[in-house]
Amino acid sequence: MSEIKQSGIKPYFQDGGVVLYHGDNRDILPTLDAHDLLLTDPPYGIDADNPKRRMSRGKLVAPVAYVETVWDKEPADNAQIALAKGLTRQQIIWGGNYYDLPPSSCWLVWDKVNYGTHVADCELAWTNLSKAVRMIKHQWNGMLRKGNEPRFHPTQKPLDVIQWCISLSPRSQSILDPWAGSGTTLVAAKALGKTVTGIEQNERYCEITAKRLSQSFLHLEC
Repeated sequence: MSEIKQSGIKPYFQDGGVVLYHGDNRDILPTLDAHDLLLTDPPYGIDADNPKRRMSRGKLVAPVAYVETVWDKEPADNAQIALAKGLTRQQIIWGGNYYDLPPSSCWLVWDKVNYGTHVADCELAWTNLSKAVRMIKHQWNGMLRKGNEPRFHPTQKPLDVIQWCISLSPRSQSILDPWAGSGTTLVAAKALGKTVTGIEQNERYCEITAKRLSQSFLHLEC
């Protein structure tokens, strides 16, 4: 795993080329060197952390008690996204349909295999990759998740989906995720031997990420 120069700010967690910062990415991003790939999932402004919203998703099982914050009250600021894009050569931004981004020939489609439910059948990622549209199928429907992958965050993406994203930019050795959440991008990048930098504002999610990164390379740790 290659390493790049990191911020002078003390990391919350560091293990070789894997670095996690706790704080506001608007403060930390300007201190970082360039990375090859921006792979991130910013807040969409859909209030995903609202307990009432989670309660409405079904009555077969109790809703998961995720860390409750106000991070998803508004979509990510365009200036924040522009700042992150400016540090990277290639970009994959989940929820790109919620933001002001230029036209793209390569949108990524994640088919969640949850047809007929009240939640979205698919999620979209905007990219600047020179490819055609790409799609992956991976079931993610409440308690029905491929491989019974543990879930720590209301907008978490499956590990396989994030590793697939990384595979679409094969020349990228250093990855940046300014909205790290529970750390799936960092876990995926570590498993693939990539250098990765994450930033997360909520300390509880930093704790979760650090715990996951401290464990062995278990495929089901997402």
